[in-house]
Amino acid sequence: MASPALKDLPKVAENLKSQLEGFNTDKLKNASTAEKIVLPTAEDVAAEKTQQSLISGIAAFNPSNLKHTETNEKNPLPDKEAIEMEKEKNQLISGIENFDSKKLKHTETCEKNPLPTKEVIEEEKKA
Repeated sequence: MASPALKDLPKVAENLKSQLEGFNTDKLKNASTAEKIVLPTAEDVAAEKTQQSLISGIAAFNPSNLKHTETNEKNPLPDKEAIEMEKEKNQLISGIENFDSKKLKHTETCEKNPLPTKEVIEEEKKA
């Protein structure tokens, strides 16, 4: 990409140009700068070193050093008693779920706890 021609560059006003040329840097105030980059602590560096050593140990691991093993899967089956108990429980649950309420007879409830009469209450008060 070629640089633009002098005639294509933006024009700077004459008064601004003269101010820029006559600017005195001695008029600037001295300012102190504070560096804002925080360096890691010794603990951070140590943690990173241990992490790097672990990663390098994994990368350099030789799987031929491993020994072959046989795995024994243990899945004990339930005994006869447990199976029978579960069958009984399932039969009870299915009996309740499949119960036909249409087989029930309609009944009239009759309360057999009659209230005492006034005479009985007065006799009890006298006694």
